[in-house]
Amino acid sequence: MKISIKKDDGFVEYETTLHGATLLEVLSDIKHTKDNSLAFSSGCRSSVCGSCSMRVNEVEVLACSYKVQDGDKVEPLKNVEVIRDLVVDMDKAYSFNQKAKAWLSRLSSGTSLNDGDAKTNAVQSDCILCGSCYSACPVYAVNGEFIGPFSLTRVWKYASDKREENVEEKVTDIQTNGIWDCTLCGNCTVVCPQNISSKADIEMLRMKSAQYGLMDPNFGSFDGGFGFDGSPSF
Repeated sequence: MKISIKKDDGFVEYETTLHGATLLEVLSDIKHTKDNSLAFSSGCRSSVCGSCSMRVNEVEVLACSYKVQDGDKVEPLKNVEVIRDLVVDMDKAYSFNQKAKAWLSRLSSGTSLNDGDAKTNAVQSDCILCGSCYSACPVYAVNGEFIGPFSLTRVWKYASDKREENVEEKVTDIQTNGIWDCTLCGNCTVVCPQNISSKADIEMLRMKSAQYGLMDPNFGSFDGGFGFDGSPSF
């Protein structure tokens, strides 16, 4: 069985005798028996830490859970700086959590969560920061300042938390390079190993924004093909 791995000088083909193995197992075997220069990241080996995220056949996966197939093409995540081979620098993507203020900022005194409240944003709490959604995002590919999927998902986690008193400020801070820039393509949802739908969370943030009178700032620039006097504009 052969797989190709993206390195600095292009794709390099390797043969492996491992069958039914995870990609992480195959990468480790290649590094120890064929190419000790191969660089990749790993951590928990249990699909919890997200550090082994990469792309196989142009789809984002976790190497510790993906089962290798003959002819697979393995490459690093997109839209991030490649440090070496399959190792990438996620610092910029992670920095958007701070830009979006993705935390509880003003707690309501005396307010606590019951079991039902905790379930409201339990899914968003499962994000492992693997970066797959950023790699798959077509908006982030062309706009490096786009706050992006997992940070916006975290904003919704806290904006939907009844202990947060300053929800309006949270949604105000994500109007530019944020929720209205998303195309709602759903790529982030498809590749998320935790089955989190950032698309759905962004839609909820748009609804919450509308409640505060915050609408798509680009909306006024479109006239639907007609001038303001009702005549066609060509």
